[in-house]
Amino acid sequence: MNIMNTIISPRELHTALQQPQQSIILLDCRFTLGKPEAGSDAYQNEHLPDAHYLDLEKDLSSVATSHGGRHPLPDVQKLAQKLGSLGINADSRVVVYDEQNGMMASRAWWLLRYIGIEYVQILNGGFTNWKQSGYETTKSVPAASPQTFVPFVQQDWGLAGVEYVKENLHNPNVVLVDSREKKRYLGLEEPIDFVAGHIPGAIHSFWQDVLTSEGLWKTDKEWKEMFSAIDSHAEVIVYCGSGVSACPNVLALKSAGFPNVKLYAGSWSDWISYRDNPIEKNR
Repeated sequence: MNIMNTIISPRELHTALQQPQQSIILLDCRFTLGKPEAGSDAYQNEHLPDAHYLDLEKDLSSVATSHGGRHPLPDVQKLAQKLGSLGINADSRVVVYDEQNGMMASRAWWLLRYIGIEYVQILNGGFTNWKQSGYETTKSVPAASPQTFVPFVQQDWGLAGVEYVKENLHNPNVVLVDSREKKRYLGLEEPIDFVAGHIPGAIHSFWQDVLTSEGLWKTDKEWKEMFSAIDSHAEVIVYCGSGVSACPNVLALKSAGFPNVKLYAGSWSDWISYRDNPIEKNR
């Protein structure tokens, strides 16, 4: 699937779901940081017809330890088993959505692509846009037709670890992008992690800037303009606080035509867990 086709509108999704030859599996990824049950509660109350629920911390992350950040990537086999239990295999067409401006859906999108599912799309505007478009919702939890899903990690999809980032801190051909809010990047405010600042040399690009003021995804042309200051041949490593809100920037950069984009999944919360790693402030 071409990266340019990643975003699907409510109208396009609704039309596709009416086609008997189409087999689309919907994944509800709503989650509120600091309120771990809010997403599941929202799903139980109302969701898209036939959508299954994936939890950021139970399904799309593993348990946090001393290193790896606040939302370490899940075990590949466990994630594959979970997806298989929902009827997903490598050939499935999957559409993911959330109610957090695409942040959680982008994490799911990145992970599913990483483990070998090529046809993954994000619902533009998420659950809110679907409802505002007048389409049906339900409380009914669908039955699944379990599949055997054998994951195949896409090494070229782009994953960077802490050592790789350290090795390339002074590489002129590598650009680090910090996706957090500007105050956190500058070290002026840190409401979550125990150290403020950013990785030395990183530039700032707030993840919500890939969206319009209405919370919809911008176009690939707009993303190209947005990232025009970055050398198109550079390797780009994107991070945030814990590897979640970096994913919208990864999507936008890939869509803008950058051929070598990596996610530093552990992100800032992993970086500062190594006390000898340098930090920078007010750059």
